[in-house]
Order: sequence, then structure tokens, then C-alpha cells
Amino acid sequence: MKPYDKKIVLENGREFYGYGFGTDKEAICELVFNTSMVGYQEILSDPSYTGQMVVMTYPLIGNYGINSEDYETKFPSVGGLIVREYNDEPSNFRCTLTLGEMMEEVKIPGIWGVDTRCIARIIRDEGCQKVMLTSADTPHEEAMRRLREFEQPHDLVAQVSCRKRWLSCTPNHRYNVVAVDCGIKHNIIRCLNSLGCNVTVVPYDTSVDDILKLRPTGVFFSNGPGDPKDLQNVSETINGLKGKLPIFGICMGHQLIAQSYGARIYKLKFGHRGGNHPVKNLETGHIEITSQNHNFAIDADSLASTPLKVTHINLLDNTVEGVECREDRVFSVQYHPESAPGPQDSNYLFKKFIKIMEEYKNA
Repeated sequence: MKPYDKKIVLENGREFYGYGFGTDKEAICELVFNTSMVGYQEILSDPSYTGQMVVMTYPLIGNYGINSEDYETKFPSVGGLIVREYNDEPSNFRCTLTLGEMMEEVKIPGIWGVDTRCIARIIRDEGCQKVMLTSADTPHEEAMRRLREFEQPHDLVAQVSCRKRWLSCTPNHRYNVVAVDCGIKHNIIRCLNSLGCNVTVVPYDTSVDDILKLRPTGVFFSNGPGDPKDLQNVSETINGLKGKLPIFGICMGHQLIAQSYGARIYKLKFGHRGGNHPVKNLETGHIEITSQNHNFAIDADSLASTPLKVTHINLLDNTVEGVECREDRVFSVQYHPESAPGPQDSNYLFKKFIKIMEEYKNA
């Protein structure tokens, strides 16, 4: 057996040795896990993972390679990837790169050969924590010192949001949507385009006046990385828009909408990340299997003093998964109806946004 060349050191002091792939660099990040069996390309290119190192609990990663069509952003910014077994010889007619080649191109470090189930249990039992991916020769004391000194950044959305507005058009459009980019996934834009929406993507700090100048039919607030408490300015933007235009939010957008109404947001012990989370629609009673990726949730008790109504709950832990204020034409969900990766049970939410915008146009 060839000698290990990399290791990860957890904040709790545990070390796991393995083999490096992707780019050869050190990284210190927040450690999280994802239970999806497929979709590693979409996960790695989801801007919401910025500043995080992802443990894939499915044991074999890389077997279908990377293709040019399934990226969720042009510039993947995940902090690192941890897998049990890495396949560097993919078999897929769409494959244009191996996973390792893509990670090397976009400067993402990885490690394979470690016990990912054990790491996932640690995260589940102890909560998310800092992790360092480094050379196998790095002294333990030095790694622990650097972990203690590392502070999570508070400007993650600023890192991934677009710098200037851009437009995604569709033929014979009927609606103009402004999408506030907190780290938007491209499949959200594809879903809106497919339903007849021209989408103008704007930076996260775009003002209310600048959004209104674009004369939108509706406004969308996207997913993104980090703590919503760091984005009070975006919640203030929502305050300036609600009641004037239909508003739809996903993930970070969902949390920012709730925050704008005065609800409290708190951090989950280890978050929700995977493609099989059951969510109950309280209006229909239907169960949706959903794709999720978030660290924070809305405090259900804090909604009592707001006009927001809970529309969806997570059946694994009863956390709030959807809210709505019909009077203001505002609704949002914590999970990802655009999937990519994941099931497509919740695509109807985009059609709901279309219906609300149609009613707004005809009012």
C-alpha cells in the first residue's frame, strides 16, 4: 500500500489519513456532510457550499466524471471534498473531464481513502466544526493551533454574488423577473426561463430603487452561503419591496424573507444536506421528497408575531420549510425545488410564482 500523503484534522482533535486529489493545497473550512448518492458535480458547483468542506457519505465518487452542462455556477467555490473511494476512470458518454481534473482546474483540494461514515457520525453527534486538509507530515499541534486561530468569514455572499447585472432571456417571454444573487444556482434560472420568464440577475446589494427601475413582474431572492444575520441589508431590501411586487425566495432567500418580517434565524446542529428529505405541504397534506443544503432555519415560535404562515415542515425534525404572506404576495421555501441534484417533486412552486405574477399583472 502506498504511503498516505494527505490528512484531515478536525477541530475535536481527530485525524484521518488518506490520498490527495484535485489541487494540491491546504484548506481550513467548516466541515459538513451530504447524503446524496449522485450529483457531486452540482454539489461542488453550488455557491452555497462556499467556505465548507463536504464529506460525501456515498462511498464511490467520480465514477461518471464531469460534463460541461451540469455546473450550477461558472466558478465553483466549495472549500474541499472528502470521499471514501475516488474513481479516476469515469464511464459516461457525457464526460469531458475527470472529477480530479475539474477540481485541479478550479483549485479545489480533495482527499480520498478516509472513513467517511465515521466522519459523518462525528458531525451528527458533535455538530459542524472546523477542519483542516493538509499534508500528512503536518505536525498535529501546528494543525490544531491553526484551526483555533481560524475564523469563519462573514463576506461569503459578497464573494459569490455577481459584480454587475446580467440577463438570461427566453423566447416569447411573458414575465420579467429580477433575481437577487446571493449565490444563485443556474438551474433556478433555467426553471424560470422554461416558464416564460426573462431573468435579470443583479448583485445582492442592489437597492430597492434600482430593482424597481427594471420594472419587474416579480422578484426572486436566491440561495447562498453563510449566516443570514450578515445580510441585514438584503432583508431591508425585501422590506422595501414587499407589498409592491410578488416575491419568491429559496434557501438563503427564505431565511432573509423571514428575517425581514422579524422572525428569528438560528443555526442547526449539523444542517440538512442531501436529496431525500421528506417535507410535508401543510396546505395539501402531500409529502415531497426534497433536495436540501442549509445550515440555518427559522425559529417557528418567532413567527407568531409576524404575518407569515408556515406552509411546509420537515418531517425529520419538524423545522420550518416554507412560509407565506398572501397579503404581500410573498412566499418562500427552505429546500431546493429546482433540484440539481435531487428529486423534482417541488417544481410546482415555480408555477405558483408564475400564477402570483399573473394575478399581479391583471390586478
